[in-house]
Amino acid sequence: MARNGERQEHRVRGFAARAGGWSARHRWAAVGIWVLFVVVAMGLGSVAGRVDVSEDDQLKGETSQAARIIEDAGVDEPAGETVLVQSRNGALRATAPEFRAAVADVVKAVEGTGEVTAVRSPYAADSRTISKDGRTALVQFDMRGDPDTAADRVEPVQKAVAGVADDHDALRIEEIGAASMNKTFDDAFGDDFQRAEYSAVPVALGILLIAFGALVAALLPVALAVTAIMATMGLMGLVSHLQPMSETANSVMLLVGLAVGVDYCLFYLRREREERMKGHDPGTALRVAAATSGRAIIVSGVTVCVAMAGMLFTGLAEFQAMGLASLMVVAVAMVGSVTVLPALLSLLGERVEKGRLPFLHPTKRRGGGESGSRFWSRVLTVVLARPAVSVAVAVGALLAIAAPALGMKTQNLTLDQEFGDSLPIVATYDRVNAAFPGGSDPAEVVVKADDIDAAEVRAALADFRARAVSSGASRGPVEVTVHRDENVAIVDVPLVGGSDQDKAEKSLALLRDEVRPDTLGKVDGVEAPVTGQVAGSKDFNDQIVGSVVPVFVFVVAFAFLLMLLSFRSLTVAITSIVLNLLSVGAAYGVLVAVFQHGWGASLVGAEGVGAIITWLPLFLFVILFGLSMDYHVFVVSRIKEARLQGRTNEAAIRHGVVTTAGVVTSAAVIMVAVFSIFGTLSMQSMKQMGVGLAAAILIDATVIRGVLLPAVMALLGERNWYLPRWLRRMPDLTHDEAGIEPAPVPRADGDQVRV
Repeated sequence: MARNGERQEHRVRGFAARAGGWSARHRWAAVGIWVLFVVVAMGLGSVAGRVDVSEDDQLKGETSQAARIIEDAGVDEPAGETVLVQSRNGALRATAPEFRAAVADVVKAVEGTGEVTAVRSPYAADSRTISKDGRTALVQFDMRGDPDTAADRVEPVQKAVAGVADDHDALRIEEIGAASMNKTFDDAFGDDFQRAEYSAVPVALGILLIAFGALVAALLPVALAVTAIMATMGLMGLVSHLQPMSETANSVMLLVGLAVGVDYCLFYLRREREERMKGHDPGTALRVAAATSGRAIIVSGVTVCVAMAGMLFTGLAEFQAMGLASLMVVAVAMVGSVTVLPALLSLLGERVEKGRLPFLHPTKRRGGGESGSRFWSRVLTVVLARPAVSVAVAVGALLAIAAPALGMKTQNLTLDQEFGDSLPIVATYDRVNAAFPGGSDPAEVVVKADDIDAAEVRAALADFRARAVSSGASRGPVEVTVHRDENVAIVDVPLVGGSDQDKAEKSLALLRDEVRPDTLGKVDGVEAPVTGQVAGSKDFNDQIVGSVVPVFVFVVAFAFLLMLLSFRSLTVAITSIVLNLLSVGAAYGVLVAVFQHGWGASLVGAEGVGAIITWLPLFLFVILFGLSMDYHVFVVSRIKEARLQGRTNEAAIRHGVVTTAGVVTSAAVIMVAVFSIFGTLSMQSMKQMGVGLAAAILIDATVIRGVLLPAVMALLGERNWYLPRWLRRMPDLTHDEAGIEPAPVPRADGDQVRV
């Protein structure tokens, strides 16, 4: 019943409204089905197990080809470790008795652990691991057992090396290698990531408590988001047998799932509460929320899913895993929001307001809280009074923020860029590279032949070794390991340039484009892909650059089509795309200013590392384009709803923006807080991701939705809803098909309006 006592007849249409109506009528069944779905998904996922992205799936091209050859041949490459022995003040040379004694102690200590094999002394006849200046030497060995679990077994070796270091103060004795680096990073940042992920939920809950002022109301969005994430984890296990997943995909899924799960529930719950505060009974309020916010959730959810699907076009297994995991969690959260949430609200009724917090509940706030935002009302008064000026100022500000992005430099961050001086092992990495340029990350040529011992193959390998040095690509030593039974040879080539990515890539190009074709390339039937850290980085960059256009076209085209179908307005579809691109551009500008140029980097606990990590721009584009649609769809839906109720264009804009300001602000604060947590991590790449996402959401929820959107719509007037005649045969997914159409209700000014 409405406040004036008049009975209203409601005609409910559309999937969201029908789903909400069914759930409200069969509430226990709806809750039971959701719980069963979550439990079954988790159970099946646990039974199926998760298949993670393998090395040969990571990239296409030569890197993948090399990994495939090694895997098919069954060649086990052990986890290699190195102990640096270096004179601290340069006084001791490798020929000094004390230096030799230290090397002997290292060899004895690591062999004594029983965890290593193939220990190679720098004094062996065929060894080339004494630096040119004679003040640095390397003791090399391999970890026993599975290289994937070597990090779990390397600690005794590290302790043995540390013990030797304590006995030789004049020398720097430090261990580095695949196992020790993985263990160091896991120890340093594993807990860091877990704390970030676990703290995201209480942060979101705290903000929701402030937004709703009631414990039960605040718990509902978190419960929905968490159950959606749990179900998706199970689904990831099942889907991973078709598309391998990864830990990175899991973390991204958690971020996106928490953001959209809370947002969708927040949209729905705030609308239901708003209708109850207008005087409608709980059933009516729930139906209105189902047909309005429920529909906005579906439109937004489908748009976000389409954006996430853009990652599938990169051809990169890691991106495809992230895209598919994000798509699934958004779809699950969307379905949960329009099915189980109405059932829970129907079950709870007025009890959703249980656990009210003093002074925070909307009924205790001056101005009623739910009726609108006094701050945004004042802002809109200025914006709508001077829309042209507001557009000029907002666009000018966004373009100024985005301007640094024109000079964006992307690259895979080196170890010292990624971790700075926060870890001692980074300094060890730099010392090894300085003494043996390229030695810590050599290029690796995987040679596959019908007969690896054939005379012409042996001659080509010898020629390759010589030409690799004479061409200037390497200073040596170029080492060849032959696996005769598998007909495979692995050639390690230290690249000139070492840890300098640009210089090392030039050396790599020499190997791939000149040395290899002139030597190994002349032997029929020989495959010789070049892989390694530098090659992998180069192949990754090339593939990212090559996927930008198809991903951009796919995401923008389908987002445009969805907006066109959802709002039946060519103008709304175009402005949606333009505003989202402005938001993404501003986020890029912030990233470049902070992390490339170092402007204000200390304010976010970061460093100006001179570049943006390669994968981030494309990742941000897809994520932000999807998440920005949350607010856009929600605000524009409310504006169109008000316009259909008979309000003027300006009044509809004011009503739509002001009445959604509270929920958009709450949703944005949650997203910014969650993403900012990841900006506190020690890894620069994670800082860049967290700061970029947080900055973009903040700009989107304030400048874009609070100023630019209403100003543009005010300037366009009735042209906001323009649809060419030739497009009017499109499916009608708008108000008449998906909304609630109550009988007219008298307003105070005598006009007839619809709820």
